[in-house]
Amino acid sequence: MADPKEKPVDKMSFEEALAELEGIVRQLEAGEVELEKSIAIYERGAALKAHCEARLKSAELKVEQIVQGAGGTTTEPASFD
Repeated sequence: MADPKEKPVDKMSFEEALAELEGIVRQLEAGEVELEKSIAIYERGAALKAHCEARLKSAELKVEQIVQGAGGTTTEPASFD
């Protein structure tokens, strides 16, 4: 069951979601969380991961639009390496 004080995932910034996701990973890796809570935080972690991926994809598309040529005929994929 979700904590009523938890911020809705869709209202979180990328940084907030990533920080909470990292905390969830640490909790699960420690293995000291009871089964029911593990399932609940895993579900929230999955939602946070999807949210972060969507925010990154959106940022990537914005960068590609910026890189796109003035005439709109050339484009190159953004590289974050």
